[in-house]
Amino acid sequence: MNSVQFTINRIQPVNAELLQQAQARLDNKTKPPGSLGRLEEFARRLVAISGICDPDLSKKVIFTFAADHGVVQEGVSLYPSEVTRQMVLNFLAGGAGVNVLARHAGAEVRVVDVGVDYDFEGVAGLIHRKVARGTRNFVKGPAMTREEMLAALRVGIELADQCRAEGVGLVGTGEMGIGNTTPSSAIIAAISGKTVAEVTHRGTGIGDDALLNKIRVIQQGLEVNRPDGNDPLDVLAKVGGPEIAAIAGLVLGCAANSLPVVIDGFISTAGALIASELHPHVRDYIFAAHRSVEIGHQYMLERIGAEPILDLGLRLGEGTGAALAMTLIEAGVKILKEMATFEQAGVTH
Repeated sequence: MNSVQFTINRIQPVNAELLQQAQARLDNKTKPPGSLGRLEEFARRLVAISGICDPDLSKKVIFTFAADHGVVQEGVSLYPSEVTRQMVLNFLAGGAGVNVLARHAGAEVRVVDVGVDYDFEGVAGLIHRKVARGTRNFVKGPAMTREEMLAALRVGIELADQCRAEGVGLVGTGEMGIGNTTPSSAIIAAISGKTVAEVTHRGTGIGDDALLNKIRVIQQGLEVNRPDGNDPLDVLAKVGGPEIAAIAGLVLGCAANSLPVVIDGFISTAGALIASELHPHVRDYIFAAHRSVEIGHQYMLERIGAEPILDLGLRLGEGTGAALAMTLIEAGVKILKEMATFEQAGVTH
């Protein structure tokens, strides 16, 4: 049995009994029942996912996966591909948006080269897990071979296994890859059956003509590759990317290891969508950080069945939304652990 199938087979439903026990504890705090809204949801879900009555979130990690995309040759992005490698170095120097917000959240950023078209040999601090030097242009054929796609999936799975071994309490996803809203739109179009125009937006801010070109390119890629919407791994290989595959693997691995995973925006959710299509219980382990301005994102969230935590007009990626959402998830857990009960406080109820 391959490691991907082994991981999928390990995924179990979350503990429904612990979910109820956690809510009963919350209802005995000094507040009206349910009055802390979604913070209570976060707390009880953390307990049910982790299987621990008092979850420890002191160790939080955001993985920012980086890869390049051959489809950039079609003029779908405002920026050239070399920005991917430049931003990887910025992440490692601590100067990017995700670094700032992760510091705010008390989370560690781990940067993973899973498919950048650049040789980072000797660069310290980078997790070197390259499966290919970028994807092929999916207008002309599959973006990845099946072997490359599975290798990228395994990268994410192995990192999730490592988190479990290290005692990480909360995992976040992020990415960097110029052009990667294009494969993300292609993935949701292939899986949902929506038209390309319905699920394609401006990415980093392209104009009207470029948007029409992007829609045309995705449509062409789907026609050339004919991905099977009922086979998520076929979709992933034909029109996806290594960072999306690695995120899918990370989400699968977190579900298999009873770890909560906070997914960032559009591209991260594309990876989470692939994972949730592979096993029905995966969605129970996912926290959707925010609602992106990318129009395809809402269709992904609906299909996964995930209600976003924030709606701030974000469209940066990197794991920025995941970092912010982590602060609220941790707030909910602190309510569960630190807020006085009626008996402790001497409050009548």
